[in-house]
Amino acid sequence: MLTDYFKLAWENISHRQIRSWLTIIGIVIGIAAVVALISLGQGVKKVITDEFAKAGTDKIYVQPGNGFNSNSKGIVPLTELDMEVVRRTKGVNEVAGMLMKGGKVEYNKNIYFLGIIGMPLDESKKLLDEAWNLEYVNGRSLKSGDKYKAVIGSDVAKGKLLGKSVSVGDRVTIEGVEFEVVGELKSMGDPGVDGAIFIPQETAQEIFNVNNPTGHEVSLIVARTEVNENPDVVADNIKRELRRSRGLKEGEEDFTVQTTEQLLASFNTILDVLTAIVIGIAGISLFVGGVGIMNTMYTAVLQRTNEIGVMKAIGARNTHILTIFMIESGMLGLIGGIIGLIIGMGLSSLVAFIGRTFLSSNLLYAYFPWYLIVGALLFAVIVGGLSGILPAIQASRQNPVEALRYE
Repeated sequence: MLTDYFKLAWENISHRQIRSWLTIIGIVIGIAAVVALISLGQGVKKVITDEFAKAGTDKIYVQPGNGFNSNSKGIVPLTELDMEVVRRTKGVNEVAGMLMKGGKVEYNKNIYFLGIIGMPLDESKKLLDEAWNLEYVNGRSLKSGDKYKAVIGSDVAKGKLLGKSVSVGDRVTIEGVEFEVVGELKSMGDPGVDGAIFIPQETAQEIFNVNNPTGHEVSLIVARTEVNENPDVVADNIKRELRRSRGLKEGEEDFTVQTTEQLLASFNTILDVLTAIVIGIAGISLFVGGVGIMNTMYTAVLQRTNEIGVMKAIGARNTHILTIFMIESGMLGLIGGIIGLIIGMGLSSLVAFIGRTFLSSNLLYAYFPWYLIVGALLFAVIVGGLSGILPAIQASRQNPVEALRYE
């Protein structure tokens, strides 16, 4: 019996192809938009998650203020004294700090302003390389004894920021001081790294003159926890020790302490909010598609009034009529969902390909988890089914005698 219902519903859809396709378009657009945008969002989330996994869960990051910019007005910068406080904190195994500033860069007789990152040249540099997953594609990294040497991010090397490509062996002038480029980093997908120039920390402190009463300024402190220590517990210890050192009460912190997991959760929260907004926008298309299905099914009820009368006259019950129309509207949603899914997957894959090929962005990646595919199809069927409820109820309540007289 159920097979007959599906067969009858399919015949009704296929016999009215133009109307059916026009009805399906709204669902196709909505599902395609949802799948394309969510898959790209999931792709970005997966890339970020993988990068944090490479960095390891034993890292803790300390930044001034809310962590966005230590140079912002009213924000108290971190210093080398704070590094020492973190180093002495229970549960901390290793500590490294770096200086990040915006600097004037002269290259090819033009002036630009880029991010300049001062890196330590002692053993702590390995911790920063690990925390940021820095990989070198050309030349070498900064080493002990370097003073006026520099390593460039991929965007700098490719000429996206300095008007012309930069290679190992070239020279750039930073804040009036000439540096020789000795290395090039692999693209990270992070503009803060790809668009930066790395120089020795002591040299950066010198050219930016960042002396403080409690030591040189530090923009970021990275700590590695002892083996088997809980990063959350160690992070709380660091907060407590820094508050004590700075003379602050709990809740008055002028610094931010985050574990790798907390940083990842922050990124995921932002991405989830953006995804929700995208779904809301795409939902408008699905609503329009649902209205289209409802309109089509109402029209179908009117056009098939005589047919309904015949079915009731030969013994069809209200539930039979209701089921037929519900299945038909659900099938319209399913067909639109399948087509929209294919188009959405194609669009997101194309955007990801363009991003990787032409924009050199490692963040643009299309990811299609099973729950996205199943969810999109179920959602399309549900939208179709719900849109057909009222027309189906109207059809099932038709009086057989009046239906047979209807012209």
